[in-house]
Amino acid sequence: MGTLLYVTDLGYQARGRRYCDEDIWLSGRLREEFDVALCHPLDAAALMDRFDAVVVRNSGPVLHYQEAYDAFTRAAREREVRVFNSLSGKGDMAGKDYLLQLSREGFPVIPTAGRRDEFARLPEADEYVVKPLLGADSVGLRFVERAALEDVDPAGMLVQPRIRFAYEVSFYFVGDAFQYALYAPDPDARWRLERYGPTDADLAFARRFVDWNGLEYGIQRVDACRAPGGELLLVELEDLNPYLSLDLVGEAEREAFVTAMKGSLRELLKS
Repeated sequence: MGTLLYVTDLGYQARGRRYCDEDIWLSGRLREEFDVALCHPLDAAALMDRFDAVVVRNSGPVLHYQEAYDAFTRAAREREVRVFNSLSGKGDMAGKDYLLQLSREGFPVIPTAGRRDEFARLPEADEYVVKPLLGADSVGLRFVERAALEDVDPAGMLVQPRIRFAYEVSFYFVGDAFQYALYAPDPDARWRLERYGPTDADLAFARRFVDWNGLEYGIQRVDACRAPGGELLLVELEDLNPYLSLDLVGEAEREAFVTAMKGSLRELLKS
């Protein structure tokens, strides 16, 4: 048995989700095997040295407490604190720059531009999405017409065509092990999720990004959309504190997830 500092903001108000319910339940299941204490993200840096590992869960968008989060990650690296998720993530954990990198490298992502000279190469669309590289939960997101792209200052921003996709789908992993998938059949109701049975091609798509990320310990959610042509395109790679929607999966999936998470934490504590 080891000791875990479980970082969560139980008071965070998320649209369409109850973060606190998920963390109360999940931390309770971890308590079956570990000694667990919950703390707010603003307290993590001061408390982490007292525990064998820190588990970052539904802690809310870090842009609301960026300075404190940066201090936490800096101190955790300096003191070699075990953190779950590992702080090596290359997805949302590091900002949205990865979407630019993956787009430029030809990965199946929504075409993304970060420089003026890239705007003209974006596919034709009625509207374009402009969002901050350090955004979350649609904070700072806006839509512009193509004629207005020339007025967009790309500094600290990325631009994508607004794709009229059929639906969004999320693939959930513990480490590199797939757990379950959920999708939103109504494009206008992102968090009205239902179970999704992925095809082999779907899983190959999601695993490509998990393999690219190479996260040693933690939970990843690969968010994608089904484009008009039928292909999947990456929307986001959530590797910091992805919400899990565990209340929407069956008991077998929940139990398998808890088993996988406990196993990953045991391995982390041995490292």
